[in-house]
Amino acid sequence: MSDALWRFTDPGNDSVSLIIETPAGTHVRRIPRAMPLPTDVEPGIGAEKAAHTAAATWGLPDFVFQSSLTRKGSGQRELGDRLLLSGKRGAVIQIKSRTVKPKGDEEERAWIQKVTKKAMSQAKGTVRMLRLQAADMVNGRGTTLSVAGHAYEWMAVSLLDHEHVPDETVPRFEPIGMPALTLTRRDWDFLFDQLRSTTAVLDYLFRVAGEPPIALGDEPVRYYQLAAADAAAPPVDIDTELVGPGGRRFSTPLLPQVPAGGGETNAHLVIRVVLEDVATSMLRDGVAESDRLMVLADLDRLPVGMREEWGQLLLDMLDDVEQAPEGHVKWRSRRQLHEEADGDRQMLFVCGTRFDKYVEASFGSYVMLRHHQVGERTGRPESLCSVGVLLTPNYSGTRPWDTTLVKILGPSHLSPEEVSEFEALWPQSGTA
Repeated sequence: MSDALWRFTDPGNDSVSLIIETPAGTHVRRIPRAMPLPTDVEPGIGAEKAAHTAAATWGLPDFVFQSSLTRKGSGQRELGDRLLLSGKRGAVIQIKSRTVKPKGDEEERAWIQKVTKKAMSQAKGTVRMLRLQAADMVNGRGTTLSVAGHAYEWMAVSLLDHEHVPDETVPRFEPIGMPALTLTRRDWDFLFDQLRSTTAVLDYLFRVAGEPPIALGDEPVRYYQLAAADAAAPPVDIDTELVGPGGRRFSTPLLPQVPAGGGETNAHLVIRVVLEDVATSMLRDGVAESDRLMVLADLDRLPVGMREEWGQLLLDMLDDVEQAPEGHVKWRSRRQLHEEADGDRQMLFVCGTRFDKYVEASFGSYVMLRHHQVGERTGRPESLCSVGVLLTPNYSGTRPWDTTLVKILGPSHLSPEEVSEFEALWPQSGTA
């Protein structure tokens, strides 16, 4: 354990507190027990439901999928207890629950070793079956996605529901041909509560699956050790001119030390509300489920450490555009460009005074132009994805704003005349 990290366990309420020394001072993170199991079902099913609830509540329900049955020979086979899917990554979650009173430490370690081996075998089988034949799976939003195994990079998670895991229990298993990890339900709940982003949790799980195994229940300690390393790492050097004159480098650790939403305001919830707006509006518009989930995954890539600041900025921008004189339209915007292994991603948030056909068309031209310009500057237009979100005040009193979305993938195919027309409408100033 790092010299800057201490752990205190309170046997009275089975809670764990981590005391972390950060550049901003001492931070105390209390980690409670896992979410209680529902009482209307047997414990094994209850553990599956509780894990689903944690992922759907703190992450997005659209990214967590229930198990599905597929035919194998003359029988049927269950495809995972739960699946997490975001973008091009997927995790098969196999949940094992100790439904009898725990025995001695050695017996419990043997049981944990046995069910972990079984969970990994089941996860490997699920991925194999999905690669042979796609399966329709239902997510927490109640929508159905055809899940094809070849469309995702997979990992396995063995999730243990156990009242008293013996100290220093490190499950061992043979390699299964993909990243694999063991967690307790407390670890699972901690990660989702800490990050409040399914995409960020998946990224973390893939990251630590390549690390040496640790004792069950120690995942929060490992998280904070990695978070401290992230905070100390030098910022990545990027070319700010790729977004145009006035571009600024903004660096934030991949793993924040303070929990998402741990600031003094609820501004981080703005991003969650925007995600909910996009999720539900695309359902009403009849967008293909695979396309809807990919857009949500693109938006959910907004770094966790930036969400509170971005949420407050959006609230400020909305307040500002509402002050425009009668008959005028005022625009405020911020965008972000980041490079990934599978291509460049540009995210554009725009606020406008009102919503009408003129504003909608102008917003579309803005996103198209900035997409075209970045593609030209990077020289990689074919791998660029731009997602634009427009917020406009809603004066009906039923909701604070309306949300409009535009996504552009690949070359813009704008003609020189269209580029000139759009540049006249949207001159480059600062980072707009």
